[in-house]
Amino acid sequence: MHPGTLLRRLRLDVDAAMRQDPAARSVAEVILCYPGLHALWVHRLSNLLWNRGLVVLPRFLSHLARFATGIEIHPGAAIGEGVFIDHGMAVVIGETAQVGDGCVLYKGVVLGGVSQARVRRHPRLGRDVVVGSNACVLGAIDVGEGARIGSGSVVIRDVPAGATVVGVPGRVVAGHRDAMDQHADLPDPVAEAIERLDRRLDRVEAASGIRREPESADGSRFDGVVEGRRDGDGAPVAIAAARRPRRKKA
Repeated sequence: MHPGTLLRRLRLDVDAAMRQDPAARSVAEVILCYPGLHALWVHRLSNLLWNRGLVVLPRFLSHLARFATGIEIHPGAAIGEGVFIDHGMAVVIGETAQVGDGCVLYKGVVLGGVSQARVRRHPRLGRDVVVGSNACVLGAIDVGEGARIGSGSVVIRDVPAGATVVGVPGRVVAGHRDAMDQHADLPDPVAEAIERLDRRLDRVEAASGIRREPESADGSRFDGVVEGRRDGDGAPVAIAAARRPRRKKA
């Protein structure tokens, strides 16, 4: 890599931190106090050595960066320009991972592999992808440009460009793009599906003249307790009023 290209990438890394983090007050603060930036800079050097055929030295540099920052980036990973790792503790980026220009990774993100074969086994992120805290993106999958991955999600399939993914396993949700400006503002597609089914059931019961059983105060229809359960003081809790008769053994 030409020295001018390397310096330009280092400058773009600083610019990305200043742009993406409202807590950044000055360039000096970012250069001195941002572990994500330090991990990226060490990776720029170790990746340069790795691509020149060295193995032990770049791995050792990566190990030192992990010790100092809590961020583990394999020297073989390809990371684009203007990438920002916010906080970064416990971020792991595997050997064959590819991170596009302008991506943002929050703490605890894992770009991991699911195969032991010596092939591409890690994710490839397009430009401007945002991966929320503690999200795992696993396997040789592609995440399209501008996609958003919600915090705590586990992504194991390709993600279309511009899509929003949440859940375990990750599911693409529609109609929430504006709400996902913040990576922790997550829709719940399972709860929304249950709500739609509940509303549909209400309409069907109303049309059929069926009156639904009254619910208890907490929304559940079961008002008994498990036999033998005790409270924190060791006293037995009241047993449900109605018991099912036990069957006699034949």
